[in-house]
Amino acid sequence: MPTEIFVKGELLTASIKGEIDHHSAAEIRSQIDSAVELNMPEVLKLDFSEVTFMDSSGIGLVMGRYAKIKKNGTELIVTGTSPQIYKMMRLGGIDRLAKLEMGGFKVEIDK
Repeated sequence: MPTEIFVKGELLTASIKGEIDHHSAAEIRSQIDSAVELNMPEVLKLDFSEVTFMDSSGIGLVMGRYAKIKKNGTELIVTGTSPQIYKMMRLGGIDRLAKLEMGGFKVEIDK
């Protein structure tokens, strides 16, 4: 399974593992969307700390999740990015949609 889902109160964390490319993005997207629909979190955190490779499909993955959750007022956090993925995310404009954090930083939500 490329994604592990954790729920703690109003925080849903999707820990993505391995590569994000055209082939893997559909399964990752499905897992995250199902968990969001089931749990309706206030915060969705996408953890990229175990992503080993990402192409533009990763940008699409994040943008698509943002589009789905914004109507419910859910906050999006992208964390654990490598310097290369962080740069790709910034170039893709993700920092205008979500809190974007490079690897090594953790976000704690008191709920």
